Amino acid sequence: MTAAPVFLSHESSLHHDTGQHPERIRRIEVILESLAGAPETSVYDRIDSPAARFSDLERVHSASHVERVAAAAEAGGAQLDPDTVVSAGSFVAALHAAGGAVELVRRLLAGGSGQVGFSAHRPPGHHATADRAMGFCLFNNVAVAARHATAALGVERVLILDWDVHHGNGTNDMFWESDDVLFASIHQLPLYPGSGRASELGRGQGRGYTVNLPVPPRSGDDVFISLVRDVVMPLARCFMPQLLLISAGYDAHADDPLAQCLVTDDGFIAMTALMRGLAAELEVPVGCVLEGGYDVDMLGRCVTHTMATLAAAPDCATVAGTDIPTHELAVLARERLLPFWPRISSAT
Repeated sequence: MTAAPVFLSHESSLHHDTGQHPERIRRIEVILESLAGAPETSVYDRIDSPAARFSDLERVHSASHVERVAAAAEAGGAQLDPDTVVSAGSFVAALHAAGGAVELVRRLLAGGSGQVGFSAHRPPGHHATADRAMGFCLFNNVAVAARHATAALGVERVLILDWDVHHGNGTNDMFWESDDVLFASIHQLPLYPGSGRASELGRGQGRGYTVNLPVPPRSGDDVFISLVRDVVMPLARCFMPQLLLISAGYDAHADDPLAQCLVTDDGFIAMTALMRGLAAELEVPVGCVLEGGYDVDMLGRCVTHTMATLAAAPDCATVAGTDIPTHELAVLARERLLPFWPRISSAT
């Protein structure tokens, strides 16, 4: 029998005080409020996240980076770059954000093929590089978790789908030369941080295992859903991951103030249903790690939709939007990836 879905959070997320900043305390408050009013998410086991160990962080971050973040918080706070704020409570919050992602992975793998979960913490993580905090991010939570899975839990292949509207440059760089983590990112370009061109494919043994799927401003459900269904899913059938992770940012939503994409609530439901269906097909667990999303009302709704969809394990054929035509960008992406993944066309 599959274990109950898991939801990981920690009160320290409320102590990462960024003031009047897009990535603010209210983001977590509204998620918790939305879940409290959603009986369809009551099936989740609610778990207080442990703090990440320094050894977990240092699989992907330098020791000097960890020490810098700790020192900035100990000093009462700092502005690490024009976008990234540290307060006195930020280091502890960041430890639990990374630790929550690690604990999510541990519980997903312990729960078996049908296990699902969501890790909802601040600060987000996917912009943080090995040596630098940036883009609201201190530690790269999903990368810490993926590397824990391969280094400590015996997993040989992890797929990370990043559907945040901003390119996950930190995750991209951390697995740039790796063939045990397949990183796929759907993101608006041009947009911060300016990376993630389609030609950026990895290096060495990791060539072809970094899959950047940039989209233009005003891209909506048809583009994002097709890229998940017609590119990411066929890649997964070729790669055969043992764990699916989603860097779940919601700033591609039409209501978000920091980008210009037009994804709707239904679009996020459809992408979640597709990934949940993929996990069932491959008989592997799937979990989400919160990234961006800066219209707080939208964020609360969409996290709740995602968790309800994961828990319900819907038939994708019944989910609105999953039957849209293949988008031209998906066709071009498959052609671009064919030299690295010769079976991608037959795996659709």
